[in-house]
Amino acid sequence: MSVGFQSGRLAGGLSALVFLAAMQARPVWACAACYGQSDAPMARGMNWGILSLLGIIVLVLGCVAGFFVYLARRAAELPAGTPAAPLAESTAERI
Repeated sequence: MSVGFQSGRLAGGLSALVFLAAMQARPVWACAACYGQSDAPMARGMNWGILSLLGIIVLVLGCVAGFFVYLARRAAELPAGTPAAPLAESTAERI
């Protein structure tokens, strides 16, 4: 047998073993923060943490979308067929 065949067989056996281990039925227990009262201080703190992270994601995605809107508006201001000025010329005109 060649080395490539043995390593492929080993990888296949290992992936089958990992798959079978993942498919074992076991009871699932809730974490300490989720298990218990839903109005406890820890649950309220976790809810505020989730909301704050969600707010940050919305803020970042809004900034990215705003940047693309800015680019689209700026591109719409140029007349059709007009090439953009080179950077050195446009900088010299401003000074």
